[in-house]
Amino acid sequence: MNTSATPVRLLKNKTVKSALLFAALLAPALPALAAEDYASEFNKIQQVNAGDLNIGYVDIGPRDGQVVILLHGWPYDIHSYAEVAPALASKGFRVIVPHLRGYGTTRFISATTPRNGQPSAMAADIVALMDALKIKQADFAGFDWGARTADIVAALWPERVKSLVSVSGYLISSQKLGQQPLPPQAELLWWYQFYFATPRGEAGYAKNTHDFAKLIWQQASPGWKFSDKTFNTSAASLDNPDHVAITISNYRWRLGLEKGEAKYDQYEQKLATLPAITVPTITIEGGKNGAPHPDPKTYAARFTGKYEHRTFSANVGHNPPQEDPAAFTQAVIDADKL
Repeated sequence: MNTSATPVRLLKNKTVKSALLFAALLAPALPALAAEDYASEFNKIQQVNAGDLNIGYVDIGPRDGQVVILLHGWPYDIHSYAEVAPALASKGFRVIVPHLRGYGTTRFISATTPRNGQPSAMAADIVALMDALKIKQADFAGFDWGARTADIVAALWPERVKSLVSVSGYLISSQKLGQQPLPPQAELLWWYQFYFATPRGEAGYAKNTHDFAKLIWQQASPGWKFSDKTFNTSAASLDNPDHVAITISNYRWRLGLEKGEAKYDQYEQKLATLPAITVPTITIEGGKNGAPHPDPKTYAARFTGKYEHRTFSANVGHNPPQEDPAAFTQAVIDADKL
């Protein structure tokens, strides 16, 4: 795709504009419950066996609605979508928000399954979840690990994805690419990845998981003034017994320090070619994203279907669904219509 021909929409949100937009999204347009009612159901976690996991997930909205799967990042959890999910459900969508492996109530079924954090394994988890819930196709949206996971599902199983909303765009990579050095300033932003490559880093994250996560939140979203209550609600999910192992595995795999599992080799071989994403897509960037992220111009050509890019307001960082739920909700609705 010619980047210059790609339709780009800049979404410059003011506080009042965002509030009005969110109010409009909550206005009843379908014979469904109000967003406030769905919000009260958000914390009702369900469990289902899917692939290697017993996955904990939220499932709200009309059973016959278009399915939306919302995927969280690291070190966050499903509560990044505590406002987005009810807003979408009130518009008639069936919204599923799963805890990724190593988070919340999601558990490995077998004690002998490798605590593997490689990205293709996480994508396979979500396809297994769809199979377990008998969902043929869904709209996908995610940020951080969630965006990477959604991108991989869209690339490897495009028939399962109706549309995609991806924060920071095209996040598919490979171990070979991960071994290539970056400019010093870019390497600095990845400091925790190198920390996790060491035994000291693994021990340090295990000892200080919550404090570490709070630091990442602050670094990744310098304009977001989240409360202790907001942080603690999500941080509880990091107490999952496999969380540290999955985190360490994920970042070590990216650096080529772990091989991963052979059953995912076929996926990794295809992903290493950096396949195009053909499904209708809206990519998003926060105006103040303090986490490592590519320039939107560098990945626009990877999306060969209907495509838009939106840059959120100057105070939105790495977690747009929680920092600007109105604009994120609208992006999911719009992507579904592309």
